[in-house]
Amino acid sequence: MAFLADRLAAVKPSPTLVITARAGALKREGHDVIALSAGEPDFDTPAHIGAAGKAAIDAGKTRYTAPDGIVELKEAIARKFKRENDLEYGLNQIIVGTGGKQVLFNALLATLNPGDEVLIPAPYWVSYPDIVELCGAKPVILPCPAEQGFKLTAAALNAAIKPKTKWLIFNSPSNPTGAGYSAAELKLLTDVLLAHPHVWILTDDMYEHIAFPGFEFVTPAQVEPRLIDRTLTLNGVSKAYAMTGWRIGYAGGPKALIDAMRMVQGQSTTNPSSISQWAAVAALDGPQDYIAESRAAFLRRRNLVVAALNAIGGIECPLPEGAFYVYPSIAGLIGKRTPAGVEIATDEDFVRELLEATGVAVVHGAAFGLSPHFRVSYAAADEVLADACARIAKFCKDLA
Repeated sequence: MAFLADRLAAVKPSPTLVITARAGALKREGHDVIALSAGEPDFDTPAHIGAAGKAAIDAGKTRYTAPDGIVELKEAIARKFKRENDLEYGLNQIIVGTGGKQVLFNALLATLNPGDEVLIPAPYWVSYPDIVELCGAKPVILPCPAEQGFKLTAAALNAAIKPKTKWLIFNSPSNPTGAGYSAAELKLLTDVLLAHPHVWILTDDMYEHIAFPGFEFVTPAQVEPRLIDRTLTLNGVSKAYAMTGWRIGYAGGPKALIDAMRMVQGQSTTNPSSISQWAAVAALDGPQDYIAESRAAFLRRRNLVVAALNAIGGIECPLPEGAFYVYPSIAGLIGKRTPAGVEIATDEDFVRELLEATGVAVVHGAAFGLSPHFRVSYAAADEVLADACARIAKFCKDLA
């Protein structure tokens, strides 16, 4: 009898974490490494948020909380949903988790049975399919190539829905592409979903506040209120407030679903960190200056990276509407060889050889379900990004 569970056979280590770990190992060995593989802001958590965490420690707010979060944070989340998304949730319709990933995991574990199908547009965040697999269900991947702006079409969505379809996982702005759906584009999808009442929507809005001029963020239940009773609206403080290590995610949804998710969480982590919860209250209710300041920096960096990559022969880099990633194509480099004779047959070959030759760590497109691409996180200082792009340019120029 095997010791490890059979369900792990279909699950892979997170590629972003693997590449980031490899970059870290090279750095410790003394190599000059630029890691553009991790999906986190490079800014410090705003001072007033950190102060709220320290104040919670000083006030002795260091004990267990309710599994689904303290009342004060759930109230702040309800205010946020109403203020920014025109969504109304009661406190019994809100759950707080140890990061957005746990909230997602709780929702899927609470609802999926063997044979259920989950629709996942590709490119996708690397963890979506693996979490579905861990929950015993089947991820159904819907390719969304660059020619359609990395966005799911209504026709493709409608064709993919089957009797066993339980969820659509939706992400805008997208990790890894930065593609964002306008209200009109999203309405086309919600119109399809209205016709299929057995399909639920899990919308991952983690990059809501990193939206660039020309793109206005909207969320599915905001665009189509009739879907609110089968929509889980997931968000968090990690990306918007540079709080990745604080590990606070949250969601609003139907009470029956939230109750089930709370039960799952009560048998796993019990509750998110009490200290982090009080810091999250300050994030949601306090000054919001950081959001505009960081967005301006990300916009400047986006423009720098897109221009630099598009100047490289063999690379085509679309302009993202949000988040802090670009997802360029390397179709023009496939089949070429490095000076050492290594063939670039896949995007995984490209990122491996790039890291070894130049010290620049990026993530291969296959990890996100669409090749041949690679993802660059431009959550780094301007001069670091310029250096990285120059190294990528030299690496590509040396291919033959």
